[in-house]
Amino acid sequence: METVTPLPACPVETTLTLIGDKWKVLILRDLLPGTKRFGELKKSIGSVSQKVLTAQLRDMEAKGLVHRQVYAEVPPRVEYSLTDLGKSLRPILDALQAWGEGYQAQAR
Repeated sequence: METVTPLPACPVETTLTLIGDKWKVLILRDLLPGTKRFGELKKSIGSVSQKVLTAQLRDMEAKGLVHRQVYAEVPPRVEYSLTDLGKSLRPILDALQAWGEGYQAQAR
């Protein structure tokens, strides 16, 4: 039986606990437009290893942010999509993008 880690009292810390990893934010970014297969995610994210991407996707699935659909085909096809909870992070990612664009413009 898996031990449930209590969530931090601070809501910001709770959010960072769920998505505060570089790879998780990029996975969310790439799944916002729609469903992707593992290989598509790996290619779009770039330098992430297969092992790390798998671990991040499993963690996000366990936390209810990502849905994993396995199709009984040969070879097996696995697709990932955001759950409604995962989709609810869109405003946070939009704000990160807007801030990043502003910073890039200022830093040039």
